[in-house]
Amino acid sequence: MRFVRFHERAVPISRYSDPSIPSGRLTTSIVALTTDVTREGKPVVGYGFSSIGRFAQSGLIRERFAPRLMNATDGALVNASGTNLDPFCAWNLMMRGEKAGGHGERCVAVGTLDMAVWDVVAKIEGLPLYQYLANRAGVVRPSTARVATYASGGYLYPSDDLARLSDEIRALLDDGYTHVKMRIGSSPLSVDIKRIESALALMPSANYLSVDAMNAYDPEQSVAAAAALAPYRLWWFEDICDPLDFETLSTVAASYPGRIAAGEALFSLAEARLLNRYGGLRPERDILQFDPAHCYGLTGYLRIVEELRRCGWNGTAFWPHGGHLFTLHVVSALGLGGCEMNPMSFHPFGGLSDGMGPPMVTPHRQKHLASVLKQRRCCTDSFASFTSDAAPAETAVCMSGFEAI
Repeated sequence: MRFVRFHERAVPISRYSDPSIPSGRLTTSIVALTTDVTREGKPVVGYGFSSIGRFAQSGLIRERFAPRLMNATDGALVNASGTNLDPFCAWNLMMRGEKAGGHGERCVAVGTLDMAVWDVVAKIEGLPLYQYLANRAGVVRPSTARVATYASGGYLYPSDDLARLSDEIRALLDDGYTHVKMRIGSSPLSVDIKRIESALALMPSANYLSVDAMNAYDPEQSVAAAAALAPYRLWWFEDICDPLDFETLSTVAASYPGRIAAGEALFSLAEARLLNRYGGLRPERDILQFDPAHCYGLTGYLRIVEELRRCGWNGTAFWPHGGHLFTLHVVSALGLGGCEMNPMSFHPFGGLSDGMGPPMVTPHRQKHLASVLKQRRCCTDSFASFTSDAAPAETAVCMSGFEAI
């Protein structure tokens, strides 16, 4: 039982529903891992991608980490019972000989392949990923368990920003989402305040809107932004300063009365420990947003969740970054707080499957999949796997990418 082939391709993605709007030439890697295991006469193939926001990792995947999986000795990747591949064995093999540190890009390359490994293992087991993961973690999750989700977007438009932002917020609310996250930090604070007030004019109340500064603020700007935002009582204030500037984050946390969200741009268990120790976050209030792909994959993410739970964090504090089906499965399996969704951006990877998203449910899935309701809840009953459950358009784009290799 082993991997016999791999494919990787870099594909463009956009922060906007209109891909013609400049988006920093953002890319992501898609990978396919083919095994020698067959189901219904076909080899089992696992798919993964580099999540959102860190660019494709083609060189590291093709030249460094995928060959280690391909060259594994017989039995090296098999679980103790000999019935399946083991994601932890695969992860250990990929990381063999790697020095500590250097998390910035390596972690994403490993995480991309790790996602495909977990997809393979769940398919071999014949279970949806969320159910396989819950079983492995010893978590009892009924098939009708629902996941809290919110809509993420609100990037600065290059022209006519306030009108286009308002149109986007309206569309997300019309889709049934009640909670929305928008971006700030790319403009002067006075401009961002106007953007926030434009969004709030459409929201039921301020605690339905969160803002993400994308780690843009220096220490002085961080303190000023926190003071300006505090009176609005937003849902949360995310990624305020440089991810490793724990001193500034701690200063803000000491005075900002609302929730703070952090962790999206931290990629390892070591960095998670530093955030917990020095970031000044309040476990009873604040939000942790580590990305299950970017922090060395789900295998690394599970270690972060386990460690921080031991340090006093509740599982409901984890709202992972990503906004796609993989994170939805992870949140459902582990009973975490909730899940980001990108319904209008990062096509074809953002958002939910056809038939899941609000407001409609396709008839053939109605008895299995609930829409994201007005209470921003999503049901994960009867997912085939996180890739099998992808929307037809998403599958077509991904497969056309592999066929072009």
